[in-house]
Amino acid sequence: MVHAAEFSPARYEDALINGCPSLNLEGLLMKPTPTAATPRTLPDSTPNLHPQHEDHLPRGILETEAEKKHHWFVGSIDQGTTSSRFLIFNGEGEPVASHQIEFENLYPNSGWHEHDPLELISSVEECIDGAMRKFVDLGYSKSDIRSIGITNQRETTVVWDSTTGEPLHNAIVWPDTRTKALVRELKSRDSSDSLLDLCGLPLSTYPSSVKLLWLLRNVDAVKQAYEEGRLAFGTVDSWLIYKLNGGAKAEKPVHVTDSTNASRTMFMNLHTLQYDDKLLGFFGIDKTKVQLPKIVPSSDPECFGKIASGTLINVPIAGCLGDQSSALVGQCGFRTGQAKNTYGTGCFLLYNVGTEPVISKYGLLATVAYDFGGGRKPVYALEGSIAVAGSGVKFLMNNLGFAQESSEITSLAESVPDNGGVVFVTAFSGLFAPYWIDDAKGTLFGITQHTTKGHIARATLEATCYQTRAILEAMEKDSNHKLESLAVDGGLSNSDLCMQTQANVSGIPVDRPLMRETTALGAAIAAGLATGVWRELEDLKEVNQNGRKVFQPEMERDESERLYKKWGQAVEMSKGWVQDH
Repeated sequence: MVHAAEFSPARYEDALINGCPSLNLEGLLMKPTPTAATPRTLPDSTPNLHPQHEDHLPRGILETEAEKKHHWFVGSIDQGTTSSRFLIFNGEGEPVASHQIEFENLYPNSGWHEHDPLELISSVEECIDGAMRKFVDLGYSKSDIRSIGITNQRETTVVWDSTTGEPLHNAIVWPDTRTKALVRELKSRDSSDSLLDLCGLPLSTYPSSVKLLWLLRNVDAVKQAYEEGRLAFGTVDSWLIYKLNGGAKAEKPVHVTDSTNASRTMFMNLHTLQYDDKLLGFFGIDKTKVQLPKIVPSSDPECFGKIASGTLINVPIAGCLGDQSSALVGQCGFRTGQAKNTYGTGCFLLYNVGTEPVISKYGLLATVAYDFGGGRKPVYALEGSIAVAGSGVKFLMNNLGFAQESSEITSLAESVPDNGGVVFVTAFSGLFAPYWIDDAKGTLFGITQHTTKGHIARATLEATCYQTRAILEAMEKDSNHKLESLAVDGGLSNSDLCMQTQANVSGIPVDRPLMRETTALGAAIAAGLATGVWRELEDLKEVNQNGRKVFQPEMERDESERLYKKWGQAVEMSKGWVQDH
């Protein structure tokens, strides 16, 4: 195993693959029959809210708790790397309307990845309008939406002129690697080893800190704004909140972030949830010259302001979570020892470690899982990633011609009773958490004349499951908490075979929801908690529970251990294929 401070940052950002096919909402969108809009007052049990929110409360007398949940709606902005979406959820966590727009990803140079910040905000506004049209067609109105939450791609860095409200450069997106040389320079400093214990992140091209530093060194407009004290910095959540509140034209511009997003900058002390002078000083950031967003809880009825114009004018923004934290919340992973895994192109695992941060010794990240305020303690998580999950299936389809559709790969895997002795270490770019083996290459072991496409397809699915177990074991060692269950979402989780294999390999139940829009749901939960849709976490115990499927381990433990040991042998044998001569 490799200590987090020792693994290669140049490899780490390549591991953080965020593509995760969303489940098509067609057929899952609830279409309840709206009740007559008779004048009504709120029940006495409704929590007191700030007066500015009263005009957004549902109208009419609701006789039962079920009816109240049915008629309280929360919107969710889900701003991702390739698209923006807006979903509207009812009080049972079910989506009733949604709209999605893809936008352009910019690659001006090799390793560079950018977004147009103005396109990000315009796509969000268009999604809100599109979803609201569908919502109104169902017989509802704006007054039925209590509040909205925001979830966003993390680490992506936006800078703008606080005077004009206009961006000073394209957003630098989270996987951008232009800062490799800068990271090497920073790692050579004597004090670099002390950063991990403060912020939970190792130095790499991934966090926002190095992106901001690159902009200050290389973009004249940014440098000048910094020297003149009009430079505003933020991650995507801050930018969206600022613009949705009216930007520079607002009477009092809103410039905030929540602690889950702030924990991805390397500027925030993970223990205090405030900016840390030592961290800022390490990166040479003078906080008197740059306007940093105020760090606030992830759920609050006032801090995030309200929509300044458009279809949802005056509706409060009441929740904000970075996307992977939001997925954990959407899975209701509120107990220590719960974990979620998003099976997309790669995998993101978040493991709830409770109310004290755990600094990893096994190459994982420490991060804020969520902070719901209201006297509640913040909750922390360990995070790990796998580079190859769904991309392994794509490899079999596109490179080897095994199938035309991804579902066919599962069918191929199901055509054989087991892997036939084949093990596939899918180290297409080395192996990542928790191995951090730079010189490994993708390697197939155990091929004989008996081997068929089905065996290789099965071994490909198993590779993701074995790596997931390895990360989960590292998380358990770091946290000293036994894993209780694994909640799953993302495109590859649609495969029953893959999920059953995961349960068998890990020896724990794998819990898959029917409604897999968990990232958007998490932001809605944060907003709903702040505005009375739900009062406490206990009220969420029935949210997104309908139609869940739990895959129980079916393999004998001795057999599972034998196969996992064989996987470990294959990992060792995949080393050393990248050598300098």
